[in-house]
Amino acid sequence: MSNVELQSITKRFGAVTALDDVSFSIQHGEFFVLLGPTGAGKTTTLRVIAGLERQDEGSVLFDGQPVDHLAPADRDVAFVFQQYSLYPSMTVYENLAFPLRSPLRRVPEPVIRRRVQETAEKLHIAHLLQRRTANLSGGEMQRVAIGRALVREPRIFLMDEPLSNLDAKLREALRVELQHLQRTQQSTTLFVTHDQIEALTMADRIAVLDHGHIIQIGTPEEIYDRPATTFVAQLVGTPRINLMNATREDATIYIFGSTIHLPLPPEAVRSSLPSSFLVGVRPEDVRVHCEGQFAGEVVLTEPLGVETILHIRSGEQKLLSVVPGISGLCIGEGVRFDISRERLHFFREDGTRIIFV
Repeated sequence: MSNVELQSITKRFGAVTALDDVSFSIQHGEFFVLLGPTGAGKTTTLRVIAGLERQDEGSVLFDGQPVDHLAPADRDVAFVFQQYSLYPSMTVYENLAFPLRSPLRRVPEPVIRRRVQETAEKLHIAHLLQRRTANLSGGEMQRVAIGRALVREPRIFLMDEPLSNLDAKLREALRVELQHLQRTQQSTTLFVTHDQIEALTMADRIAVLDHGHIIQIGTPEEIYDRPATTFVAQLVGTPRINLMNATREDATIYIFGSTIHLPLPPEAVRSSLPSSFLVGVRPEDVRVHCEGQFAGEVVLTEPLGVETILHIRSGEQKLLSVVPGISGLCIGEGVRFDISRERLHFFREDGTRIIFV
């Protein structure tokens, strides 16, 4: 496995800039997730690393050595596409063995048999080895596609939303299996997704990409607890973060359109906070209980079994709150709630995070 580094990568398609000065590094054995919405440039990033697209500016390095001059076949990367890209007329065994039989590798047949069997057992598809892939389910086909990458033992695995076509339960199961495989094999992996749950549960580090720009890089905890912008704050977290317009007077925050007012954190009092700004609070930090400081009305409930999402109106302001289990609260019912003041997020009106020093 390799360390992979992107240095100031820019890629244009005509008048469209798909990647704009993108730089990040992936360490040996790291599970690195590229997170962003459709059109952010995630797949283009993978294709540049694989050599399937040539960047207009910048350089790709493996273990400190530029690979820009190398053809895709010579970069020794394994690419798992969103679509399964299997040979339907071949058996599972033949699909898994296919990359090892490349003239570039010339792997002996006994080694091929061993590696195919080991990979199939890891992915729980050993019983399918003699079945044609055209007769497999979607989950089985995706396991074969992942296995065809694993069997090669490449320098880096590139995975382009490999779980997005699966149903929720199968996606969850494969997510756990992929994470376990990556940890046990210490494989360098770049995983692309638009699903923030996949990013938060699988990644060692996350890079958030939007319109070809890297917005923030950090651990899942850093991305969730200290989002660099309102875009990141809204992209990560379910239910979505509450973002509210606010003003300050002396050491007190006043939330626009409501009676909610909160004391400024001590570090904010000492800083030059703008007079108008945005306050973010995660739904789990809006705590409903009978002795809460603030009053509101339930306008919608979303029971999810393990928890219930409450939509609360306080004056003109609407907030989301998460309560455990199935809530007995009804639409139109009054509630009282508190906001965890130590968990507030502050953003400028342009969406950038305000950092107190």
